[in-house]
Amino acid sequence: MEDRKPVTEEENELDSMCGVSDEELTRRFMEAVRIENEIKRIKGVPIAGYDMQRKSAYLEYPDGSRKYVGTNS
Repeated sequence: MEDRKPVTEEENELDSMCGVSDEELTRRFMEAVRIENEIKRIKGVPIAGYDMQRKSAYLEYPDGSRKYVGTNS
């Protein structure tokens, strides 16, 4: 039988088992997205993004061109 401390109301079971801070988890997530985007660039696959100024989603192709959702440009 495992020795586990009781889970308190402030923390859930996953937090108590993992021990990774929110900041570290966010950093790891952002790095995973960066790596995945780099793999897509190498493979020549478009990368989904969001343009804050246009408030529109787009696909960015390996040549740098972008195709915005709902437009032909």
